Amino acid sequence: MPGQVRPVTDEQDGLLAYLAQMRYVIKLAAFGLTPEQLRATPSASALSIGGLIKHCASTEESWMTVVRGEHQPMDYEAYERNFRLAEGETVEELFAMYDRVAEATEKTVRDIGDLDHQVPIDHSVPWNPADHDFWSLRWVLLHLIQETARHTGHADVIRETVDGAEAYPLMAAAEGWPETAWLKPWKPAV
Repeated sequence: MPGQVRPVTDEQDGLLAYLAQMRYVIKLAAFGLTPEQLRATPSASALSIGGLIKHCASTEESWMTVVRGEHQPMDYEAYERNFRLAEGETVEELFAMYDRVAEATEKTVRDIGDLDHQVPIDHSVPWNPADHDFWSLRWVLLHLIQETARHTGHADVIRETVDGAEAYPLMAAAEGWPETAWLKPWKPAV
């Protein structure tokens, strides 16, 4: 996937394309990492790259459950676990899970086909507005783009702390871009 979102055909296509781009970019933060580095928490927070990717996938899956009107009990322990890779979870399994979530999101959005589709607001949490009863599907997609982009920034900082790698050199390495005077693809330390 290129560094820029492809031209979009309409609003729905644009929202899905930008969400796909953010998924891709957060996954790039894991490119070339060892299992230990994927779990590393080198900053003041307890966040790891693997945990952030898992959290973004879980959050997207949770939102689509709400969009589809499926019952989803709040499980705070599961929420906390979704910020950490369990022992033995691999990056391949993590990416496969995120790809399944992405496919389900895109199917849900296309099946609904109406960005004004009403999604009930959970009033049991204090951060949601009390004076509104519904989000739109459009709002949910924008929120997922925002959430994934926020955590992509976290993952970028963690990755840079782990081994000095930065987003565009990682993308260049992952996609096989040629080296230029101004952009050198990332290479693992020898």
